Parts: sequence; structure tokens; C-alpha cells
Amino acid sequence: MFEWTMNDAQRALRDQARDLVRWVPRDLLLAMDADQVRYPREYVQELARRRLLGLRFPAEHGGRRLTWADEIIVLEEVGTLGASLACLYSLVSIVGEALAVFGDQRQKERYLAPLLRGELFCAEALTEPRGGSDFFSATTRATRQGSHYVLEGQKRFVVGAEGADLFLVYARTGPDSLSAFIVERNMGVEVEYLYGLMGTRGGGAGRIVFRDTRVPAENLLWQEGRGKEIFYQMMIPERMTSAAGAIGLGRASLEIALRYSDRRKAFGQKIRQFQGVSFKIADGITQLDAARGLVIAAAAAADRLGSTGPTRRLVSEAKRFATDAAWQVVNHAMQVLGGIGYTTVFPVERMLRDVRLMTIWTGTNEIMNRLTQNAEPHFRPELPRFARSCPPRLLPFRTAPV
Repeated sequence: MFEWTMNDAQRALRDQARDLVRWVPRDLLLAMDADQVRYPREYVQELARRRLLGLRFPAEHGGRRLTWADEIIVLEEVGTLGASLACLYSLVSIVGEALAVFGDQRQKERYLAPLLRGELFCAEALTEPRGGSDFFSATTRATRQGSHYVLEGQKRFVVGAEGADLFLVYARTGPDSLSAFIVERNMGVEVEYLYGLMGTRGGGAGRIVFRDTRVPAENLLWQEGRGKEIFYQMMIPERMTSAAGAIGLGRASLEIALRYSDRRKAFGQKIRQFQGVSFKIADGITQLDAARGLVIAAAAAADRLGSTGPTRRLVSEAKRFATDAAWQVVNHAMQVLGGIGYTTVFPVERMLRDVRLMTIWTGTNEIMNRLTQNAEPHFRPELPRFARSCPPRLLPFRTAPV
């Protein structure tokens, strides 16, 4: 984050996160990318030991009652490790959000507190084989039978599934009713490891199947049929973590390219002295700074406005812009490195494979654009006076309610 935007406590928090990043062995990153480590349980436990999990949640459950302005500082630092470890860090923030905001006291004590202590591991089950960005077409069903719900269906691309003890699951409880559940693995969840990913490996991504899975009614989150409201709240941590983590990943690749361009010589001088190289570095710095500013604004909105339309718009903008920027920065970093960047000598090729997924997950960037342009009138920018009489086809954005 920008040094001048942080207070002393936030700088100390950033330094804690950097210590954690230095603790992660390089061999672990290589083993995860080679699919030799499917779920780095010890990494999540170390996060818990350092009290870096669930920063925003109440102290009585093990959190630190901090803000999004604080959490994005840690997220950027953790993002330098790559998408898998950043995502495993984020899962506790995402699933923990559902428990902290919508869970009852029993659910918080049974699930939230152990998550923050690193005693339980979690995952979020969103995507289905026939529905990616079209989340509300989910077909997984939950049927009430006495004191239980019976779940039938499947989810895929569930990051963390390999090591998760519990899942946040959305299921249909009626033709027009969506509900959220906390489902424990031992309730009959079948987990199949998902191999063959282009990147973001080692995060335990898998497919989970529900066949007559019996979930106690007390594991229903909030109320039956309130899944849509929970989902809208959850998209804030989903996309905030993606945006801030992407900045860290882009920054790491840019730092590698910058150091390399100061050492590598061609035609009798350092390649950084060529405009073709130095301008790519300058573009990368500018893109990441712009993304960082938007993420800071989105974090401020989340802290001050909560789960509102303006917040969701800014968070969608931040996710789209930051992940697009990171994709561009990593591509430019590989170009600066030249042929050696296309090998495993430097981690930029792994970063390139990782960052590609960031523009797809938690809602594709095309969906982020749709959410942004579909903003409600009261939080769109006001039209300049001259444009109020323009034909609608000439206006830069819609003025009618959506």
C-alpha cells in the first residue's frame, strides 16, 4: 500500500505480513506448482499462529476487530506469494464473513472461532458445472426433512476443497428460494481433487458432490430463502481479496523485472536504459498505483457504507481493474525478461499462469463491467447540464432505472 496512507499500527501490520511472506519456503511454492503439495495446511496454521486470519472479526472469536483498510494491506503482501496462498488466506475472510454477519452465536462458537485458531479449514462452494457467472441458476437442492436438510447436487472449482473441514454452500430450497448452509465434510460430502489446472495449483481446488447429504437444520445460515442477501454481502470479501491480492502479485513480477533490467546488458548498456523496457516498467508502476488507489477507495466504502449499492459498484470496479492491471503487468514483466522469463528460472511464468485465473474467478471481469454500468441512478455520476437534453444514444451512461 502507499506508505503515506498508513498509520503506525498499519505499518506494523504490514511488517507482520512481510515476515509471514519471508517465512514461506520457496520449496513449498515449487511443490505446490508441481502438484506435489495439494493443500498446505501448515501455512494456514502459521497464519493463525501469527493472528493474521480474520482480522476484521470480533475479538471474542479470535479476530482483531480491524477494518478493510487494514486487511487490504495484508492482502497485498500475501498476494506476492501467488494466487493459491493468497486465496487460502482469503477463504477465512470470505467464509468468516458469512458466519460473523449472518451466523448465530452457536455457529460462531462452533465454526468461526476454530477457523481463526487454525483448527478448522474452510472453503466456499459457488460454481456449478452448468453455472459459472450465472450464479442464481444454481441447481443444487436442499430439501427439508424434519430436523435436517438433504442436499443433492455438486459444485466445482472449489478452492480449498482438498483440505476443508467445512463448506459454505448455496442450495435451492424452492423454485425461487436460495439458501446458504454450513456443511461439514463428515456430513457426507464427496471431495474429488481437481487436477490439470493451468496455474493456481496447490490450493486444494476440487469438485464436491452431495448425494443424500444430511445437514442439520441448525446449520442453515440466517433464514431459509435469504441466500441472495447473503451472496450480495459475500461478494464484497470475494472481490476485495481478489483485487488486493492481484496488486501484490503484479508488484512481485514488476520487482523481478526491475531488478533484471538493471543487471542485464545489451548493445553495451543496461536494458533499463532502453525506452522499450523503461516505459514498460513505468506503465506497470502507474497501473498498480491506479489499482491500489481504487482498492483503497473500495475498502473505505466497505468500512463506511457497508454492503450497499455504491460499495458493490466500487468493489466490482476494483476487482476488474486490479486483476486486468496485474495481468498486463505480469505480461510486461515477462517481456522485459525475454526468453529467460519463459522458463522456470524466474517465477514470472508461474505468476502469469496464476494471474490469468484472477480475471475469471469471483465473477468474470465482464460481469464486473456489467455490474458497474448497471449501477442504480443515485450512485452514478451526475450528468453535466449540457447533456441532460441529449438523446439517450449520445449519453455516456444509462439514465433510466435498471
